[in-house]
Amino acid sequence: MVRKAFVVRLRSISWRDAVFVALPALLLLVAGFWGAAQFIRPAPPSRLVIGTGEAGGGYQRYAAEYRKIFARYGIDLIERPTSGSVENIALLRDESEAADVAFVQGGTADVREDEAIYSLGAIGYEPLWIFYRETDLHATPLTRVAQLKGRRIAVGGIKSGTRELALEILSANNLNASNTRLKDIGGMQAALALSQGRVDAAFLVGPVRSAATWTLLFAPGIRLIRLENADAYVRMMPQLSKIVLPAGAVDLVRNIPSSDVTLLAPMATVAVGGWTHPALVDMLIQAIAEVHGRPDLLYRAGEFPKAQAVDFPLADQAVHFYTSGKPLLQRYLPFWAATFIDRMVVMLIPVVALLFPLLKVAPTVYGWRVRSRIYRRYGELKFLEAEVESDPGRYSRAEWLERLDVIEHAVNRMPTPLTFADMFYTLRGHIDIVRAVVLRKTVA
Repeated sequence: MVRKAFVVRLRSISWRDAVFVALPALLLLVAGFWGAAQFIRPAPPSRLVIGTGEAGGGYQRYAAEYRKIFARYGIDLIERPTSGSVENIALLRDESEAADVAFVQGGTADVREDEAIYSLGAIGYEPLWIFYRETDLHATPLTRVAQLKGRRIAVGGIKSGTRELALEILSANNLNASNTRLKDIGGMQAALALSQGRVDAAFLVGPVRSAATWTLLFAPGIRLIRLENADAYVRMMPQLSKIVLPAGAVDLVRNIPSSDVTLLAPMATVAVGGWTHPALVDMLIQAIAEVHGRPDLLYRAGEFPKAQAVDFPLADQAVHFYTSGKPLLQRYLPFWAATFIDRMVVMLIPVVALLFPLLKVAPTVYGWRVRSRIYRRYGELKFLEAEVESDPGRYSRAEWLERLDVIEHAVNRMPTPLTFADMFYTLRGHIDIVRAVVLRKTVA
């Protein structure tokens, strides 16, 4: 009998088996990526709202410098003018998230344990300036707050940190609304009122170069109280520090001030809400370092900012920055690239957790599928041989050989990777052995 010619299908890989193994693995990875994606924060927003303070105050000047830095990265820093520190804290606590970030004067917050507001460190001293009209009060320079008794005093606007501190200082000197005329005005309004003689003294809190402070330092007939008992205030009010404005520091030519001035100063900080995007918090910390790391009339370069919690606990990102500097990726990559990679790191979880085990299991499953086809043909061949041995006369030789040819045809068309060629050719050799059994046991 003439044997039929069959095409042998040996390949480097069985694509059908590869797809069978790869598709479930791919679906599993996709499910893993989807699950990891639920823990990824969205991309940073293109705007950030910051609570500042009164017009012309130091907070507004700082915000303007921050805005320039944020603009480099396409982020719009939106200033929200306020009455000051107290209102800023209220904005951060507002459920509507009226502000993402705000300046806070140390000592003005009643800290709550369950709130998600964090400090980004101390950004500098915020001196308390107590100006008075020399002609209206006394020809002799004043050195104590108690000497302001009975006078008209601007103590700062409602909801401002200036007002809170001024009232605390006045109360320590037994001055209140019953024995002194207190005016709830602050900032430039207070500076103008003092210059125009509508008040006798004014409390201001802010940097040397804030508009109101700078105006009064050069105003004729306006002087600063040089506190001789500053150490007592520092002991009584732990949020305060004692600092000195050196003689001539404001203007060497005109020698302003004419002698050293002892000042009290709370620390200032930038506080953020827990909802503020981490990437923007990182950028904000870097802006703080750039702006407040410069020298000032009251401190040296590099003294600020520093890892000091002011009213609120220090944010984890701030702790990392003050101990290790910029995040690693932001040292070498543009902000957006670093932010994208940082967000995508979470996606490595399914890669590590799923891909490596799959790479170990997939070849085993693939090999099992190929072997299972070969073993199935071995089973058919074994049954055929057993039938011939037990009852050779059941079919004619041609019929037995035709059944064997069907098995051989299926084997030769079976997609078999080259890796399993030895098993494939061994099976073909066994087919020839069974053919010899058929020829020997049957009659033509």
